[in-house]
Amino acid sequence: MIAWTIYFTFGGAVLLLFLPGKFSRWIALLIAAVGFAISLIVFFQTPIVSFGHLTTVVRLPWVPMLGINYHLAIDGVSLTMILVTGISAVSTVLFSWDVDHRQNEFFFWLLLVVGGCYGVFLSADLFLLFAFYELVIVPKYFLIAIFGSTNKEYGAMKLTLYSFFGGMFVFAGILAAYVTAGSLDLNELARFQFPAQLQSWAFPVLFLGFAVLAGIWPLHTWAPTGHVAAPTAGSMLLAGIVMKLGSYAGLRVAMNLFPQGFYMWRNLIAVLAVIGIVYAAAVALRQQDLKFIIGYSSVSHMGFVLLGLATANALGVSGAVLQMFSHGVIAALLFAVAGRMIYRRTHTRELDALSGMNLSRALPFAAFTFVVASAASMGIPGFSGFAAEITILIGAWKTYPVVVWMTGVGMVLVAAFTLRAVKQSFFGGATSSVLMQEGRVILDPDWNEQQRITVAEKCGASLLMFATLAVGLYPKLLLDRIMPAVEAMRFLK
Repeated sequence: MIAWTIYFTFGGAVLLLFLPGKFSRWIALLIAAVGFAISLIVFFQTPIVSFGHLTTVVRLPWVPMLGINYHLAIDGVSLTMILVTGISAVSTVLFSWDVDHRQNEFFFWLLLVVGGCYGVFLSADLFLLFAFYELVIVPKYFLIAIFGSTNKEYGAMKLTLYSFFGGMFVFAGILAAYVTAGSLDLNELARFQFPAQLQSWAFPVLFLGFAVLAGIWPLHTWAPTGHVAAPTAGSMLLAGIVMKLGSYAGLRVAMNLFPQGFYMWRNLIAVLAVIGIVYAAAVALRQQDLKFIIGYSSVSHMGFVLLGLATANALGVSGAVLQMFSHGVIAALLFAVAGRMIYRRTHTRELDALSGMNLSRALPFAAFTFVVASAASMGIPGFSGFAAEITILIGAWKTYPVVVWMTGVGMVLVAAFTLRAVKQSFFGGATSSVLMQEGRVILDPDWNEQQRITVAEKCGASLLMFATLAVGLYPKLLLDRIMPAVEAMRFLK
């Protein structure tokens, strides 16, 4: 049943090309909602013990001469990523409800990104995973280049070039595994004993290729630029699920296939993760553009994912998967507020300009949403960010106790730039030179924007807030499904 998330999404994308534009948003919402509903049904109706190993859903011959199969499978890790993809897809469509420029094309590219992500998370054949992985790059480029804003051509091209650069390394690693083992099946490859010499160079090649998309330092610069250039939907998808493709594939493929190589290089991964956490947070503290702040925040939080993977213990790696879910929800919510609720109505993201607009009164729901998202991003107890980061740090303490102290610097910086962004965006005390009306945002006869937060925006924000609160208050809901799957992976045995 879970395979239908792929079929419905791609089918809906194609259908949009043949329907009138006025139906496009409803079709996109319906398709996104169906995918989310399927993930929820599988999540709650399938026994938890079934998620402890990679269970085949569909397996059909694709290119028999090369041993390539259309093989889809699921375990607790992939189910978690399918769930956050469904949540992100629904909320993204809702926050794109008033898109009026080339609607069919916009939602076509959007659904292609979502469908490709579903495919990556469900693929159990290495070539199939790579095909879906590369497929996401094309719609991602057009979504930014056509519908983006600030330096959109540059941002789209930079993101695409970095993605293809990483894909080059991924393809080399896949070829090495295929030529050596003679198979592309992930279950079979996970049981194959690759020579230690091969693992010593194949692991860093494969992991680095995937980690580029996860925003690993110093190959992270595409992320803030891409987030700022992308439309709100593009930023939400990039932060919510696309960046998770890299970390998920690094775990599922590189670490699980080449465990000896992983242990040779995990110390370097931990070092790069900590540098990314601290460096990105420090840079975010100096930014004036709200989207740049959130973009660098995403890089910093993805550093926690990489640190969790480097711990090489079940608790730390499970925390990394939980952080993938948590960051996907929180970052999407932050970008939705910054890109849709604020920028759409004020036409600025500069903190100095926003600080004089008294937006907490003009847009109270946006202020409330941003405060909730910021609290979750800072790791306040009760939100998913806290549950994920504390799990990672406990796991890291067992392996790298010194590193935990170093990440504390990054956590302080995260709190600093987040509180600064909240204060200046909604509660600034600066005097604005722009004429304001009580309870309204800036009024300009040349702008014909919706002043109040729409019902669609409130629904999208509520879904994301509910997700981070639900997992934060009851992380066992996800960890019960994640941990057995992680414990079954080869690098922990």
